Amino acid sequence: MFHKTSLVAVALALIASATPIVHTTETQTTEGLRIALSKRSSLTNADGTFNHEKAVRQIVKLKNKHRQNLINLEKNVGRKAFPAGAEIKPPATVPAQFQKRGGVPLTDQNDDQEWTGPITIGNPPQSFTIDFDTGSSDLWVPDSSCTSCGSHQTYDPSQSSDSAQQTGSFSISYGDGSTASGSPYTDTVTVGGVTATNQFLAAVTEESSEFQQDPADGLLGLAFPAISNLGQNPFFFSAVDQKTAPQPVFAFKLGKTGSELFIGGTNRALFKGDLESHVLSAESGFWQIGGASVIVGGQTVVSNMDTVIDSGSTIMTAPPDAAAQFWNAVPGAQVFDQDSGLFTFPCESVPEVAFNWGGQSWAVSAENFNLGQAGEGFEGQCVGALASGDLGLGDNTWLLGDSFMKNVYTVFDIKNNAVGFAQLA
Repeated sequence: MFHKTSLVAVALALIASATPIVHTTETQTTEGLRIALSKRSSLTNADGTFNHEKAVRQIVKLKNKHRQNLINLEKNVGRKAFPAGAEIKPPATVPAQFQKRGGVPLTDQNDDQEWTGPITIGNPPQSFTIDFDTGSSDLWVPDSSCTSCGSHQTYDPSQSSDSAQQTGSFSISYGDGSTASGSPYTDTVTVGGVTATNQFLAAVTEESSEFQQDPADGLLGLAFPAISNLGQNPFFFSAVDQKTAPQPVFAFKLGKTGSELFIGGTNRALFKGDLESHVLSAESGFWQIGGASVIVGGQTVVSNMDTVIDSGSTIMTAPPDAAAQFWNAVPGAQVFDQDSGLFTFPCESVPEVAFNWGGQSWAVSAENFNLGQAGEGFEGQCVGALASGDLGLGDNTWLLGDSFMKNVYTVFDIKNNAVGFAQLA
């Protein structure tokens, strides 16, 4: 069943003032357990050029992930929970020029890594490398019977004394037109020393070709129960209910080195100054905060936006009209790939970009905004980390992935239904 306090708390948060809540050093918890994360590679090739195919595939995957989230939200809560303007879009597909030909498996030439870390499932424990995703809500890993799961570690329910198969099914669609599907189970799950018993998870018996090559064995969603495909509490909500998490908070530091998920608190050594928190602006199941504005070159170009904070994406995405306003404010900007919503800017003048939610302005560094040189036909141009795209998430709702998150220490609070930012130490 859903976390018993989550929807009530969100409703109360929506009544609260939109003014940011500043937590001083004295009020910040340092309890919790550290999980070191492996780095997802950038969308920039080793020679400094932009990896167009990888970016397009990520955009398609992102669109289909949030399409599935809205399907889950409608099933679990109903359309009354949809933000204004939200709608379930048709499935996105990889453009023909990037699809595999003749059945030859695609080879990833860039050693693609996600924000992955270790977890265990079962008693005795079975170990997995998992992608931690604040933009979804389910835990899934390959089942031992899966014949299309590549070289991934697999879950054998028969080897766990705590495992129990549950009724129902699990299925999610991905960008290459195939799915990951399987059966739900409950079992003991441990993440960074925090354990949840009778945790719902999916044992996948079929994986898409894209996931067969993924470095992660599976995925652990850290968003809200409302968008769970399984219709159950995500891991961290279970841990909080069972009082095994020191605090109802988890936090991310993402970067080239020292990336970590801190579960059950915040790691004070990784940030400095005060933590600026913002209550959620919708009951949609996402880590969504409102009252945002985006600043380009010191000037506010779009305001009163909602923003979904999603660790499962590199590229930031804005609705088409808002993206046009953004790129119109960037001198020398050009359309690079209209279908995928990608734009370029002059490499020698990376735009100064920042986001503000009514308190401090949080800048996106030039390094994190620049995805690499655009290449032939776009000499002197580089691809920017903000794309135009309608994800169906609602009117003027932007998605901020790790191109934003790598600039800040990000804290997710399920007790107060808030997202907070602090300066990296």
